[in-house]
Amino acid sequence: MDQGKFKRRLSLLDLSLLGIGSMVGSGWLFASQKAAGFAGGDAWMAWIFGAIAVLLIGLVYGELAAAIPRAGGFVRYPDYTHGSLVGFLIGFASMMAYSSVAGVEAEAVRGYMSSYIPGLEDAAQNVTAWGYLLQIALLVIFFLINYWSVNVFGKINTIVTLLKFIVPLLTIILLLVHFHPHNFAVGGASPGGVHGAMQALTAGGLVFAFLGFRQAVDFGAEARNPQRDIPRAIIIAVIGASAIYILLQISFIGAVPASHLTQGWGGVDFKSPFANLLETLGLGWAAVIIYADAILSPSGTGNIYLSGTARTLFAWAKNGYFYSVIGKVDARTGIPRGGLWMTLILSIIWTLPFRFSAWSGLVDAVTSATVMTYMIGPVSVTALRKTFPDLVRPYRLKGVHIIAPLAFLAASWIIYWAGWQTDSLLIGFTLASLILYFAFMDRDAQTRSQLRSDWKNGLWLIVYYVFIGVMSLLGSFTNTKVYPIVIPAPWDTIVVGVGSLIFYYWGVASALRVPRITDADEAEESTLGNF
Repeated sequence: MDQGKFKRRLSLLDLSLLGIGSMVGSGWLFASQKAAGFAGGDAWMAWIFGAIAVLLIGLVYGELAAAIPRAGGFVRYPDYTHGSLVGFLIGFASMMAYSSVAGVEAEAVRGYMSSYIPGLEDAAQNVTAWGYLLQIALLVIFFLINYWSVNVFGKINTIVTLLKFIVPLLTIILLLVHFHPHNFAVGGASPGGVHGAMQALTAGGLVFAFLGFRQAVDFGAEARNPQRDIPRAIIIAVIGASAIYILLQISFIGAVPASHLTQGWGGVDFKSPFANLLETLGLGWAAVIIYADAILSPSGTGNIYLSGTARTLFAWAKNGYFYSVIGKVDARTGIPRGGLWMTLILSIIWTLPFRFSAWSGLVDAVTSATVMTYMIGPVSVTALRKTFPDLVRPYRLKGVHIIAPLAFLAASWIIYWAGWQTDSLLIGFTLASLILYFAFMDRDAQTRSQLRSDWKNGLWLIVYYVFIGVMSLLGSFTNTKVYPIVIPAPWDTIVVGVGSLIFYYWGVASALRVPRITDADEAEESTLGNF
């Protein structure tokens, strides 16, 4: 494959709709019911907290991406500021997280289609062979759309995202007509309150719904004016998606008939939540529209994530931790086709029927893995303020010394609230990847020397992962069927908060004295593209 360059073709509208389009996917179809099951009438509070947390993290990355626009920026920045160990760990977590989202969306499409196409699920709602083949077919379609040109991809996404707005807005209006305020006071079989809202953030799919803001960062090398447009696109995407999701949650809670709330919110179990609710309200025609959108919305999001993941794998290869062919760009199209092929393979693997085969299980895992990659941004942005004060920052975040630690704190809580069952697996996998790191860095005298120097810059992250894992086991989000709660709520969350702030400042202090940023990266990767 000839080495080419990314084409700078994406406008502010394209970047904003990449973010919103990846946020408004399967999350809007399922998350409102899931969140209500955990938090009842308080579920709307969880959406607000999730929006604030993601906006704080997004603002941090706005400064980084405007100053250093790179393809797969989330993977590049930790390597620049903290060296190979942190860069490898974040890159590994990114590979786990990002490559799985397209599979999640394909599974969501299959789940909705099973409502009117027999044979995609068995009686226990497990995927059948035909259902799995459908998921693979969807992933192949996403792959083909992304294979030819970022211009084609961007324009298709713009059209699809604009269409995706119509159905959620119509749903909100129709459900508000059937609004019952007393539904917000219904208790029953739901944890409710603050603890339920915490669980809803991850297990309910709320934070998962917001994760797409990163697309503007990962496509930074393909933005026409990255310094101006990336921060704006992040803010527009988060605020726009937040408004839609909060209104969907409020309208869903208010419209559920009293006859369905006899066992509390935990007893509400629509297979296709909004479509089934509209059918219950006598609005079958609107349910048909939602069934159609259940193919469009997740497919659009899966399409975006397949493309974004290819950029992430490209970035990991550029950092030197993956096959060099993945770090090449097709000269004619400006597409990292090696990364795209690898993404397709990983996406198919993620949808295999195993521990996370259900939508909610996959979402829980993806959310934690993704936030594990986001938490490094607040550390990197503060470290760069100290180690590279002369870096040109077109967007300089005001109050960064307050916002950055708050963003790190929020990310830590989200990871912790995912619970022991999810965190034990993901943190275990990430720490196990150290074996690969040591093997990779033991190649020659130069890499062994770099390993010795970078170890002290990354020790804080290893200890941080261990801390979160231990707290997940001992705190109130452990698997209570197996383990006792040693640190009850809210003290467990307080301990995680205090500990996280300590790790934040340790991480800032552990940064490289001279960041490993080279202008050659940008010159090598990007060029203005013709339409």
